[in-house]
Amino acid sequence: MIKKIFIFSLALLTLSFFVSAKKSIALDKDVVPDSYIVVLKDGVASPAVVASEMASQHGLSVAFVYSHALKGFAATIPSARLTSLKKDPRVLFISQDRVVATSRKPVPTPTPSPAPQETPTGILRIGSAVNTGAGIGVAVIDTGIDLDHPDLVDNVVAGYSCVRRNTTGNDDNGHGSHVAGTIAAANNSIGVVGVAREAKLYAVKVLDSRGSGTWSSVICGIDYVTANAANIKVANMSLGGGGNSDNNCGITNSDALHKAICASRDAGVTYVVAAGNETDNASNHVPAAYDDAVITVSALADSDGTPGGNGPATSYGSDDTFATFSNFGSVVDLGAPGVAIKSTWKNGGYNTISGTSMATPHVAGAAALYLQKYPGSTWIDIRSGLIGLGEPLGAGHTDPPGFHPEKVVFAGSL
Repeated sequence: MIKKIFIFSLALLTLSFFVSAKKSIALDKDVVPDSYIVVLKDGVASPAVVASEMASQHGLSVAFVYSHALKGFAATIPSARLTSLKKDPRVLFISQDRVVATSRKPVPTPTPSPAPQETPTGILRIGSAVNTGAGIGVAVIDTGIDLDHPDLVDNVVAGYSCVRRNTTGNDDNGHGSHVAGTIAAANNSIGVVGVAREAKLYAVKVLDSRGSGTWSSVICGIDYVTANAANIKVANMSLGGGGNSDNNCGITNSDALHKAICASRDAGVTYVVAAGNETDNASNHVPAAYDDAVITVSALADSDGTPGGNGPATSYGSDDTFATFSNFGSVVDLGAPGVAIKSTWKNGGYNTISGTSMATPHVAGAAALYLQKYPGSTWIDIRSGLIGLGEPLGAGHTDPPGFHPEKVVFAGSL
């Protein structure tokens, strides 16, 4: 049952996510023309009032107002007004809005419900936990969740949309439902089972039917999560775009997305994010690069649900090796199964797809289990704890030479 329905809207640009090894070119391609995020100083009493005043004074078209993860708003700003707006004493900084998208590989045709229930290889690989994640709220900041899916409906407690023409957080793409199933598909007689099978899911729709969105739409979702941090303790973000970290919560390089995640982190929400699928250093992609605020996850190619490299080769590498598409680097904290992962899909279906998007919810589910076992843990506690519990380096999986190694998440002791 859906207990609360919230409505918010934004005209999202239908731009494809572009990533290049030439970082500066990638960032130029990611820019949303004339679209900005205005971050106000903490002393401002009412972002809504200030946004209205500035809209009238400078001829702005306001899309979002933010009050929890940061004080500010997103707007279309005429270039001739940008300089004067930056000089307003109420403004801390202004960020250019940018494109983000899901971190998945091409999607095959979805399938109807399998029967009886099966345990996906990814769930097998990370271990069957004693705990269920019962009572732990996990936000899926994504394309939404299939709110009526028989494997998810009992665990979804709220929906929220930051996308025009979607008023409930329902998934019209499939990606968010897939993520949600890996986190918390119910342990019943149908479909699949998730990592934390009794966690409470929050459908936070920030990406459209094509899996595309913007920083401003994602911050809208983060703002909602932060406002509900009393109930939401983990947030999964299987999405990304070009960018870097200043390791200062976005204050040094005027990064509104980074600042919002840090504020939400400080409110008690643990963010688990995808490393990305460009075979690139994850430090060139956000939110993966935000090492001071998130748990970043790379993808493992695992075909049989067990360590040791004895399964058949996958489309993205031999069994138990680093997935060929996965981003890498020192900002990556953990690896998780991300190749040929079966999970729930939109319209009550199921699908088997690959990507760091698919690896990330294994860790988000494990974070929920960790919180159930160790209530009150901070995000640092969770990150350190999961790394400590992970498969020993070199035991059961291999990374390419020169890659920064990370442990594969293990939840069997939770």
